[in-house]
Amino acid sequence: MRILTRRHAPGTAPGTLAAIEPPTEPIRLRYTEYGLETLVETEVTRPDEVPEATPEVTQWLDVEGHDVELIAVLGERLKIHPLALEDVVNVGQRTKSEDFENAVFVVVDCFSIERGDEIIAKEQISLVIQPDEVLSVRERRSDLFEPVRARLRGGKPRIRGGGTGYLTYALLDTVVDHLFPVLEKLGDRIEEIEDEILVSPSPGSVNELHALRRDLLVIRKSVWPLRDMLNGLYRTESDLFSDETRLYLRDVVDHATRAVDIVETLRETVSSLMDLYLSSVSNRMNEVMKVLTIIATIFIPLSFIAGLYGMNFDPAASPYNMPELGWYWGYPAALAVMALVAVGLLVFFRRRGWL
Repeated sequence: MRILTRRHAPGTAPGTLAAIEPPTEPIRLRYTEYGLETLVETEVTRPDEVPEATPEVTQWLDVEGHDVELIAVLGERLKIHPLALEDVVNVGQRTKSEDFENAVFVVVDCFSIERGDEIIAKEQISLVIQPDEVLSVRERRSDLFEPVRARLRGGKPRIRGGGTGYLTYALLDTVVDHLFPVLEKLGDRIEEIEDEILVSPSPGSVNELHALRRDLLVIRKSVWPLRDMLNGLYRTESDLFSDETRLYLRDVVDHATRAVDIVETLRETVSSLMDLYLSSVSNRMNEVMKVLTIIATIFIPLSFIAGLYGMNFDPAASPYNMPELGWYWGYPAALAVMALVAVGLLVFFRRRGWL
C-alpha cells in the first residue's frame, strides 16, 4: 500500500505552510455553482476567478492536487483557520472533524485500487464547509467525485436544494462507498490464499498474508476514526446540517460501521489463515516423519540380522560359530528372513492403523 506522509521539521510554528514536496502534476481547480434551477461548471486557473459566495446558490470548489501557494490564497479568501490549512497540506492526518468560527473542517482518507487491481492507494480528502461554499482538496486528479457531479447535472431537487450540508454528505458518502470495492478485492484475495494453503501451503502464501494484514491495519486505522467522525457530524448542532441531512449522515454512519465490521472480519480471517498455514505445515511434517519412522522401524531388525551375520567368527574353529555360513542356501535364506520380517512389520502397522 502506498502511504505518503509529509511532516515539518520539529519546532516549526503551528499553522506553517511550506512546500515540503513540489506538485507532481498540474493543479486543477473545478468550480461548480448550483441552485434549484441553475448549474454552472467550469475550470478556473486562479482563485480570484471564483465569484464571491451568495446565499442564493451553493458553491463547490474542488482542488485536485496540492499547491501550497494556491491553498494559502484560498485560505485567505475563505478565511480558513491556519491550523486547518496546515492539515490540508500535510497529509497523513487522522480522520477527524473540527469546528471553527465560520466553518467545519473535515479530514477523511479515501482508498482506491490502481494498476490493474494490484495496488491499494490511500489519499487524504480535506473538506472545508461554510454556509454557502464547500472547498474540497485532494492529493491528485481522479474521477472520485464524478458521481456527485452526475447527480447535480441530473437536477435532483434534494441535492440541488440541500445546501453545503447535503453536498458534504454526498462527498463523504462517495468516499465511504469507495471502501467496499477495496475490501471486496482484499476478501477475494484472502479466499484465494485460503485455497492455496489447503492444497499446497508455501512460504509465498505467508508473505502475502503479512502484506494483507499490513494493508488491513492501515485501513483499520482510518475506518475506526471515520465512524467516530461521522457520528460527530450526525450529532453536531451546527446550522450547516439540517435535520433531513442528518438522517442521510446517519445512513453513512451505518455504511462506515459495516466497513468496520468487514475490516475486523478480514483481519480475523487473515490471522486464522496464519494458524491454518502453520497447522498445515505441521501436519505435512508429521506425515513425512511418520513415513520416515516406519521406514526406520522396518530397517532396525533388518540391520540387526545383517549386523549379526557380519561378525567375523570362524565356523571352522567351533561348530557353534555360525554354522549357517557354510550352508549352501545360507545367503538366500537370510534374505528370505529379512523379507518376512519386513512384510510382517508392514502387516502389523496396517492392522494397528499406522499406515
